[in-house]
Amino acid sequence: MVNDKADFSILAGKDLSFSDISRNRDYGLDDLIQSILHRSCKAVCHLATPCDPDLCTVVGNIASDITADLEACLLMAARGKGHAYNTRSKGRVNKPRDTVPANEHLDAYARDILKWTSKKSSTRLAADNIAPFLESLMLFIAHHIKDHYRRHGAADLFKPEDCRLILPVNNDMEVERTDFDSADYVDLTDFFSVKCGMFPISNGVTRQKAPAPHLIFADAEMVGHPDDYTEAELRLATKTKALFFNQHNRRFAWGLTVSNCNIHAYVFSPDDIWASTAMDISGIKGRRAFISLLVNWSLCTVDHLGFDPSIRYVVDRSFGSPYLKIDVHNMDKSTGKVEPQTYYSQWCLGAADRLNGCHARYFAASASPESMDKPAFLIKDVWMATGSGSADDAHESSVLAVLHSEFNKSNEFSGSFVWLVSAGPVYISQGNTVVADSTATAFSGLSSTTQDAAKGSDSTQGSSRSKVQHSLNRQVRQHRCTVTKWAGNMISEAENQSQVVVAVADAMIALNAAYDKCKILHGNISNRAILLQQTVDGIRGVLAEFDYACYAGVAAVESPELMLFQSMRSLDNPRVVRTFLDDCESLLYLVCWLGTFGINKAERAAYIAGLPKNPYLPILTWNQGTTADIANAKRLHVATEETFHSFILSKMRNGPLRPLAEAMYMALFLHP
Repeated sequence: MVNDKADFSILAGKDLSFSDISRNRDYGLDDLIQSILHRSCKAVCHLATPCDPDLCTVVGNIASDITADLEACLLMAARGKGHAYNTRSKGRVNKPRDTVPANEHLDAYARDILKWTSKKSSTRLAADNIAPFLESLMLFIAHHIKDHYRRHGAADLFKPEDCRLILPVNNDMEVERTDFDSADYVDLTDFFSVKCGMFPISNGVTRQKAPAPHLIFADAEMVGHPDDYTEAELRLATKTKALFFNQHNRRFAWGLTVSNCNIHAYVFSPDDIWASTAMDISGIKGRRAFISLLVNWSLCTVDHLGFDPSIRYVVDRSFGSPYLKIDVHNMDKSTGKVEPQTYYSQWCLGAADRLNGCHARYFAASASPESMDKPAFLIKDVWMATGSGSADDAHESSVLAVLHSEFNKSNEFSGSFVWLVSAGPVYISQGNTVVADSTATAFSGLSSTTQDAAKGSDSTQGSSRSKVQHSLNRQVRQHRCTVTKWAGNMISEAENQSQVVVAVADAMIALNAAYDKCKILHGNISNRAILLQQTVDGIRGVLAEFDYACYAGVAAVESPELMLFQSMRSLDNPRVVRTFLDDCESLLYLVCWLGTFGINKAERAAYIAGLPKNPYLPILTWNQGTTADIANAKRLHVATEETFHSFILSKMRNGPLRPLAEAMYMALFLHP
C-alpha cells in the first residue's frame, strides 16, 4: 500500500529539487549547453503558434492591437499623460477608442516600459532593475489579452480551456542537496530571475504568489549586459532542469533570458536547446515580436506550451491533493483508431532528473482514482531514441515476451521479471489529425531551421555548423509509454539494508537465468531496474527496465544515459559486445552507491545534511565528467583491493551492504 506522504509532496504543491538541478555548474553543464545550443533560430517563437489557421489570424490581430496600444501608451507617457488619454485606431493614434478603460496600473506599466525602452542595448543595467521592467511589460500584455477575451470570447474565437494569462510569480523554488550533487555547490537563489506562471483567464492581472509547481510555466533570467548572456543561459538551464523534475507532464520547456533590452526565447528539447534571435524591446519591431510570443503562449494549446496533453493534473479536494490522469494510447490495428486507456496516479516513483536525454518518469497507477493508494500498475513515460536497431519500447516488450515465454512454466523464475500490460507511442492531436508524438513531429519547424543553419545560413559558421550537423544526425526520439503490472517500489526506497541484499541476490539470479536460458543481457542496471515486491514470504527482487537489453554476442546499439552504474567497458565503447560480467559490474556499483548515501530518501537526506560543503567522496566521480573521466575514476578505485577499500568501502555505511560489496568486488576483479 502507498502510504508514504513524502512521495506525494511533488503533486501536493511543494517545489522540489532533485539530483544536481540546483547548482550553477554540475557535471560540465556549461560544456553540455554549448554542445547542444543552437543560436539565432528564427523559428523558435513560431513553435508557440496555434495550429488552427483561423486562430492564428486572431492571434496576429490581437498582437497587432496590443502593439499599437503599447506604442500609444508609451507616447502618452512620454508626454506626461496617462492611459485615460490613450486614443488610437488600428495603425493610428488619433482616433478615440472607448473599449479600453482608463487604468492607473496601465499608466504605471507604461512608465516602467518607457524607462526600459529608452535605454540603449549596450547600456549595462543591474539585473534587479530589469526584472520590474519585464514584469510591467508582461502585466501590460496580460491586461490587454484579458480585455480581448472579455470582448470576443463569447464569439467562440477562443476555447476557455486554451486561454490563460502568463503572469510573473514569486521566485521561491526550494534548493535541496542530494546524493547526486558534486562537491561544487552554488545556491542559485542569489541570482535574480522572474518566474512565469499560468493562470485562468478570469484571474486578476497582478503579480502572483507562487502557484503549485505544475502551474509554473517558464523561467526568465536577468543579466545587465548582452555580453553576460551566457551566464544567464547557464542559470536558465539549471532552473529548467527543476521544471522537468517538478512537472511530470513536460514534453519540452520554454525559457527566457533578458540582457538589458535584449530578450531571447529558448526551447529545451530532449536533445537540443534552441535560442531565438534577439528581441530588442528598445525598438518597436522587438516589442512586437515579444508581444506576439506572449499572446501565442496565452492562446495556444497546451502541447505548444511544452506540456503533454495525455498527462493532466487534476485538483479534487475529495482526494486531499492533486493527482495525475494519464492516458495510455492503444491503436486498434483493424480500424486504425487510437483508443486511450486512462490510469490515475498520486505517486511519482521517479522524475526526469536531467536537462536532456530520455526524461524517463515512473508512476504508481491504478484504474480508478479511488484505488490510487493501492497501485496495480507501473507506468513509464519516456522519450526513447528510435531507428534501426535502437532501443525502444517495442524492443523491450519483445524481450519481456521471450522471458515470460521461457519462465512462465517455471515457478522458480515466474515472478523474477515485470509483467508487461501494454506499450506503444503517445499520440497527440495536431489540428484535425492524431500523430505519434516524437521529436520529429514536435520540433519539425526548428529542425528545418537547423537544417538551414547547417547549410550556412543564420550566421552559423565553423564549429557551430558541425554542432548543428551533429544534431541533424542524431536519432529521432519517440515519446512512448509502457505499462507493467505493479511489482513494488524501487530498490532505492528500501526499509533496511537486509531488503537490499535480498533484492540484489534475486536480481543476480534473474540476470543469470535470463542469460543462461535466453542469452539476454540486461544492460541497464540502476536503482530503477530492481523493484521490491512484498510477498507472503517477505521481500523479493523483481527485474525491470529492459530498454537497453541485448542478446549475447551482439554489439549493443546504445548505452543508458545514466553513466553512474555503467561498466567500464560500456563507458569505453557504448556499442561494445557486452557480457554477463558487465551486468554484474553495474550491480556492484549500485550496491556501493546505496551503501554510501543511504537506501531510502530519509537516509539520504540525513546523510547529505551532515556533509561538509566540499566533501571528499571519491564515489562522486562516478557521476561527473565525460565517459572517459568516469571510466578512469572507476579503474582507479577497483585497481587493487587496497584502493577499493580506501576509496569506496571505507566510505560506506556499516551494515550488510559493505561486506556484500566486498564479496562482489572480490568475485569480479580478484577471481583466479
